[in-house]
Formats: sequence, structure tokens, C-alpha cells
Amino acid sequence: MSEARQTFVVTEADTAAAVGSGSLPVLGTPRLLAWCEAVTCSALESALGDGETSVGTRIELEHLVATPVGGSVEVTARIVHSDGRLRRFAVAARNLSAAGRPGKLAGSGEVTRVVVDAERFLARVTG
Repeated sequence: MSEARQTFVVTEADTAAAVGSGSLPVLGTPRLLAWCEAVTCSALESALGDGETSVGTRIELEHLVATPVGGSVEVTARIVHSDGRLRRFAVAARNLSAAGRPGKLAGSGEVTRVVVDAERFLARVTG
């Protein structure tokens, strides 16, 4: 798969105040970034071979509008570049209306991941 989407609901644990990136009770940028990475992992999952995983190597993210606790955010990831083990994704996060329709663009950017052999990667890290 080269595209994925997932919907998240902002909880108190996702706020800037809770994740240490500010003092307001709105979606924190570090959590938005984590959601974007999670969706890129989902987009790659079916393409990975036995023993393979992917690691994030570069992230560019603009957090454009606030999302309150209880708000829903749909995150999409679409592969825009593939070269050997490298995969680059365009990511977008949209606030959803109460009816579940996409609304304002909450964030956008790019996530780069590299496909690795999990065992060999961990051996280098822990060895």
C-alpha cells in the first residue's frame, strides 16, 4: 500500500499541556507528529518483507490550526517518492466536522522513512 488514512480523537493526554509543548488544552504538535508517523507506518506495512520494519529519518511538519479536546483529526499519508529502501510521504491532517466531513487543514508536511532489517538494525544499536 502506498496511501493510508486514520482518524484520531484528541484526548487530554494529546494536549500541548500534557505532552510538554505548551500550556494550552489543544492538540500538541508532538502528538500530531506522532500520528503522522503512525499513518506512514500503516501505509508501508503491507509492502514490508519478513523481518523488515521502517525507521523515521526526517520530518517536516507545519501545525496550522488548533484542535480542541474531543475534536477529530483525519491524517492521510501518501507516498510521493520511493528510491531503494527510502520512502517519502506527503502527510496532511484535517479537522473533521461533527458530521465527519473534512474541514480545515490542521497540519501538513513530509515524513521520510527507511526500510531496514529489524534484527540487523537492533544489533547495530545494542551491539
